[in-house]
Formats: sequence, structure tokens, C-alpha cells
Amino acid sequence: MKQASVVLLASSLAVTAAACSGGQGGGTAAPQPGQEAQPPKLTSLTYWVANHSAAAAQMKTYAEMESYKELENITGVKVEFQHPPLDAQQQKEQFNLVMASSQLPDVIETIWTSNYPGGPEKAIQDGKIIKLNDYIDKYAPNLKKLLADHPDWKKQIMTDEGSIYAFPFLRGGDKVRVFFGPGIRQDWLDKLGLKMPTTIDEWYAVLKAFKERDPNGNGKADEIPFYIDKAMIGVDAPFLGAWGINYGFYQDKGKVMYGPIQPEYKEFLATMNKWYKEGLLDKDFAAPNDKLYDNKMTTNLLGASVFYNGGGIGKYANLMKDKDPSFKLVAAPYPVLKPGDKPIWGQKDFASNGVGAAVSTSNKNPIETVKWLDYAYGEKGDLLFNYGKEGVSYKMENGRAVFLPEVLNPPSGVSLQQSFAKHNRSTWSGPYVLSDNFQTQYLALPAQKDALAIWSAPTAERKMPLVTPTKDESSKFASVMTDIETYRDEMLLKFIMGAEPIDNFDKYVKRIQGMGIEDALKIQQAALERYSKR
Repeated sequence: MKQASVVLLASSLAVTAAACSGGQGGGTAAPQPGQEAQPPKLTSLTYWVANHSAAAAQMKTYAEMESYKELENITGVKVEFQHPPLDAQQQKEQFNLVMASSQLPDVIETIWTSNYPGGPEKAIQDGKIIKLNDYIDKYAPNLKKLLADHPDWKKQIMTDEGSIYAFPFLRGGDKVRVFFGPGIRQDWLDKLGLKMPTTIDEWYAVLKAFKERDPNGNGKADEIPFYIDKAMIGVDAPFLGAWGINYGFYQDKGKVMYGPIQPEYKEFLATMNKWYKEGLLDKDFAAPNDKLYDNKMTTNLLGASVFYNGGGIGKYANLMKDKDPSFKLVAAPYPVLKPGDKPIWGQKDFASNGVGAAVSTSNKNPIETVKWLDYAYGEKGDLLFNYGKEGVSYKMENGRAVFLPEVLNPPSGVSLQQSFAKHNRSTWSGPYVLSDNFQTQYLALPAQKDALAIWSAPTAERKMPLVTPTKDESSKFASVMTDIETYRDEMLLKFIMGAEPIDNFDKYVKRIQGMGIEDALKIQQAALERYSKR
């Protein structure tokens, strides 16, 4: 990421911006690099990307974000962002509608490894997005250098066939790859004289004490000891991971397995069913509601759950600092079955999570668009996308970007994530490299720094890399897994809530086997072996 290359890039983009428009293409296939002696000048782009709630709370479009306003000043390129609704299902539906159109936005950002049926290679073969390898080689010096310096990153952002399909979101170091895990009210533990639980049995004893010994001190039996829903279970298996499995596919010494049909999964379900029957598990867990969850946390009712570091531990510390000075939410270790065991499962992202900004085949100016996207991966782009505009959200001190106090200390009612969202996308994702320096400032509280260390302990040795099925495998895999996952989610709730007896677990496994899980396992096994050969 040499500064000289960035200056040259910024200059070339500023020059191209002086000419007439471009960007809204006509559906023809993009030219290959080098075919155009004088590529059209770029002054505008259409850019489809899902919005984020922290940004949507204070602006209509990413175009109002400080980093994108400054990027327009630098490059002269005006971006029309197209945001679907915040609801995940509506986002998926609108993405499918967009991809079915003959007139695509110039840039499309999504999780290509999972959101496009058949994966990113099929999106290239279907003529929706362009293969970027040659474009990056010729016109994206910043990303080219990063991938040369980090061949493991390059392996993660390409398909089995070797295609690079998008400008990727990359987590640059270990400190930005761990951000989720179990949490507990330390002030409740202290009040009851309890130690931090580390095993499933110890958790049971603590949750029973939360239920029976009035840790919130209001004289009522209103405490909710523990909350976990199916979405939380799916994020690298908190609690379920104590049994060595997860809620989907995993690999054990190179062999692909499916967690929800293993005998250990039955033991997990039996444990959760016991907790539910004894009132230790929130009765509302089957119908997640963010506002209701927030209310339980901020009215001193909820004792433990799983949390994001910034959007959980940091969020509630900020919301409660004036309301209840004794409030102390802290990270807990990922639980194990036996004292002294090393946790296997825990949340830790790879450098790439599949999010990336692809150039569509409707884009009339792919070369200049590639140059525009590449800016984020250079030295100045790194500052812009991680921190925002110098003097507005950060200043330089001893060669290091440091956020201004007004950004790090937002007014009451504004979360730290919302404060950052006015300036950048660093608290979620985007086509740039997330910096460890950003993370150490975002996780400003001692409890957040402790959480990073505590949640980093699991080995994550069984986690599947971001494998993809082939074009021929994709439709079969999608049809099989859509039905299986719907049934799996339905039965998770029934087993835990007692609507389905645990004794019927074998019948449940046989039904999943009858739905084609063995075919899906073979596809995943082949995909893992292809990934290993990339």
C-alpha cells in the first residue's frame, strides 16, 4: 500500500471525473481489459447494497456518510446508492429481483458465497458480474499488492475455478475477527457470591441462582436467567459448541459432518429443554424481538445471553452508565463439558466472510469502476474507510489515526456504533480492509478488551472454510438444504419447548436423512477438497 500509487490513482480518477457522464449501462457484456484504448470517463455509479440499521437510524443513504462524501470530493464520482429494506427476507427478495433484471446496477455488494444461487462462479457464468482477475492485475494496484502479500486472503476470495468475483471485505488481523460470544452480569455474580461459570454444569448452577435468589434486588421473582435464540446458536455454536459440534456443517480432520444429526446434538437439546422447563431460558426465545430484548437488558431483568462486543457489551454499558452505575455486563468463556477442557467452538471470522462489491455486466465503465473501488485498499483509502474524514472524525497522532472525543463519546441515546456510522462502515462491513487500530478504539471499555481476549480462546479447528458448490451441484444442494434447514429450525424450538419429546430424536434424524442430507454432505466434502487445492 505505497502512498505514491494512491496519489497517482486519485489523480487519474480526478482527471477522468472532469468529463461527461457514465455509469448507467445498457446490459451488454463488459469488455475485457485492454480492448478499449480510451475507456469512457466515469462521473457516476449506481451501487446496490443492503443498508445497516446503525446508518439507517440517521441517514437515508450511504451517500450521506462522511467517508463517501469525501470519496466523491477526491474522485469526482457521484454514487447513487440503492438500498433494499432492512428486513433480511425483504433484502433477499429484492436481491433476487435485481439479479433477474436485464438492467443491473453498476456495482452490487452482497455475500456472494451464499446469496447468489450456485455461488459467485455461476453469477459470472450467468453473465451477471464480471471476472475481475485481469482487471485487478492491470488497474487495481492496491488490492493486487495486498493479495500478493497475503496469499491466504487471495485463496479465500476466489472460487474453486480461480475467479476473483468482487472487491472483498477483509478483516486484516486477529483483533478484528473475534467480536461475539457469551456474556453475563458480573454484578449479579458478585451479589450472589458466585464464580464465573466455565462448564455447562456450572452454568446451570449459576442460572438456578439467578432464578431463585433475586439478584436484581427488587423482591420479585422476575429475573430471566438466560436468553439464546436459533440465530445466536448459529453463530459458531455458543453453548452447543460445548458438545464439539455446531448448528450446520463442520469438518473434523478433513471429514465433513452435519451437527444437527449427531448424538451430541440430542444431549444439547435435552439440556436446553431442562433449562426451559425450569424457567432458566427466556420464554420469548422462540420469537426474537430486538426491542423487547433491549428492554429486558435495560430494566435489570436479563442475567446472561450471547452478545456482540460493540453492539452488545459496549451498547448496554453506554445505555446503563447513568441509569444504573452498578450494571456490569462482561464476557464469559465459551463453556465446555468438563473442567479444564479447551473450547473447540467459538466465533472467529476468516479474513473474508464472502462480502464483496462486484462489477456488473451492465456497467459501461468497468475499468474506471475498478480504479474507483481500488482506492479503498490503498494507504489513504485505508484511513478513509476505517476512520472517515481527517479533522472531522479523527486526527493523526504519531502516525496513528485517533478518533476524536465527540465520536468516541456520543450523546445519551446514541450508541457508539451509530456514532461511527455517520463517518464509516467499520462496525459492519464493506469493500475495504478493517484495521486492528480501528478495533482497539471501538472496543474502548476494559470489559470489551477483556471480551476480545476471552472469546479468542477457542481453537475453531472444526470450522468449515467458505467453500462453494459447483454450478452442477448448486441447485441440488440448495433444494436439499432449504427443506432441511426449515425442518431443523422448526424442530429445535419443538424439542426445547417440549412440544416434541426428546425421545423422538432418532425419528427426526431419519427424516433429515430421508430429505437428502447425505447428498449435501457429499457436495460439501467435494467442495472442501476443492478448496484445499486452490
